[in-house]
Amino acid sequence: MKDLTSATREELLEIIGYQQGQIEELVARVEELEEENRRLRRGGGGGVQLAIKASRPPKQKKEHKRRDQAYVRRRERPDETVYHAMESCPDCGRKLCGGWEHRRRQVIEVVLPRVRVVEHVVMARRCGICGKRWVPKLGSRELGVQGKRRFGVSVQSLVATLHIACRVPSTRTAGKPMKVIRRLLGELWGLQVSAGEVVELLAGVVRAGRGELRRLHDEVRGSPAVCADETGWREDGQNGYLWTFTTPRVRYFVYDQSRSGLVAKEVLGEGFAGVTVSDFYAGYNRLEGKHQRCWVHLIRDLKELAELNGDRPDTLAWVEAVLSLYREAKVFAHPQARKRQQAQRRFQRTAAGLARPYLRDEGAPQRVLAQRIMRHLGELFLFVGDPRVPSGNNLAERSLRPAVVARKISGGTRSAKGSATKMALMSLLGTWQVQDKPLLASCQELLLSAPRA
Repeated sequence: MKDLTSATREELLEIIGYQQGQIEELVARVEELEEENRRLRRGGGGGVQLAIKASRPPKQKKEHKRRDQAYVRRRERPDETVYHAMESCPDCGRKLCGGWEHRRRQVIEVVLPRVRVVEHVVMARRCGICGKRWVPKLGSRELGVQGKRRFGVSVQSLVATLHIACRVPSTRTAGKPMKVIRRLLGELWGLQVSAGEVVELLAGVVRAGRGELRRLHDEVRGSPAVCADETGWREDGQNGYLWTFTTPRVRYFVYDQSRSGLVAKEVLGEGFAGVTVSDFYAGYNRLEGKHQRCWVHLIRDLKELAELNGDRPDTLAWVEAVLSLYREAKVFAHPQARKRQQAQRRFQRTAAGLARPYLRDEGAPQRVLAQRIMRHLGELFLFVGDPRVPSGNNLAERSLRPAVVARKISGGTRSAKGSATKMALMSLLGTWQVQDKPLLASCQELLLSAPRA
C-alpha cells in the first residue's frame, strides 16, 4: 500500500472514493444478513427452523433437606472429662495459663469388670423377753446363689450365655476341657474356674429350668402349628440327630440317636391336634393329624429341574405354572374360613391337573416332582385354609442354624448328660432370644426363682 504522507491531493480523493464504495457494499451485505436472520427466526427458511436456546437462568443454591435422623453416632453423656493444654510456650518457655476450648473428641472405652467376692455373715440374736435364739433363713435371692455352690447366679448365667448364645465351645479343646470359656473368665474377669465347675454351672441351669422346659414342651404340644426339622449331631464320636420343634414363640430341642418318626411322635404326643410343618422326609408320615409340607424345599427342587432342563420349553413352562400357582396361593387371603377352605380345594385341584399328565411319562423330567405333588396333594395348601400355618418350615431351619455352627466348632457333645444339657440350654436361651428377653437377666431370674432341689 502506498505511503499516504507523500500522496497528492488527487490520489487521496481516489482512495477516499474507493473506501466509500466498499463501505456501502458492506452495509448492504449486513442488511441482507439481518433480513435473512429475521426470516430464519420466524421459521420461514425453506422448511428449516433454527432453534436458539434461551439464556439459562442463574442457578439457585439448593436448600439441604434436614434429615429426621442423623446417621452418625450421637455424643454420649461423658462419665469423665479430661482437659488437655500446653503448660508452657515451646518457643520462649513462658508459662501458659487460661485459654479457651478449641475442640472436643469423645472416646468410648470398655472398663473390664473384676470379680466381687461377697461374704455373708449370718448373725444369731437372742430375744431378751422369751430367751429364744433367732437366726435368719437365707434363700437364693438373699444370697444371689443357687444351692450351696460358691459362684453366684451372675457367673452361672454368664457361662450359659457364652456357651449357647455366643457359641463358645465347652468341649475338650487341645486336650484341655472347657479351655475357651475358662480362658475368657480369666482374661476378662480375673476369675479362675475349673473345668468341672464349668460343667456343674451349666448343669445347674438345666436343673433350675426343669419346670420351664416342661412348660415349653406343653406349649409346643398345644400350638396350632409346629415346624419340625432335624440335623446330624455327634455324641462321643457316634452319629445321632438333633431334632427341633419350633413355633413363633418357642424353641424346643431334643437329641436322639434315631432319625425315626417315632421321635417326633413322642415329642408331640399321641393327641397332637395341630399341624406339623415339615419337609418331605418320610419319617414325618408316622405323625397322625394334619401336615403341611414345605414349599421352600419343593421350590428349590423345581428351580433345579429348570436349570437342568433349560433347553426344554415344555419343562420350563410346567415349572413356571407350578410356581405361579404357589404365588397365587401365597397372596390369597379372606376373612371367612369357608372361603379359605374352598380356595384350598381349588388350589389342590389345579395342582393335580398340572401333575397328572406326567405321572406315568418316564421320559418327562418333571415326572418325579409330579408324583411328589400327587402323593402329598392334601398337604400342600393347608396354609391357605388356616392363616396360622406357614407354607414352609423355614422357622425350624433358622432355629437349627446356630446348632449347626456350634457343631462345626465343637464337633458335638461327649456324653449323654452333655447332650441333654446342651438341648435344654438351647431350648431355654433360644426361647428367650426369640421372645426378645435379655438372656443374662432371664437366666438369673430362673436360677433365683427355682425351688430348692
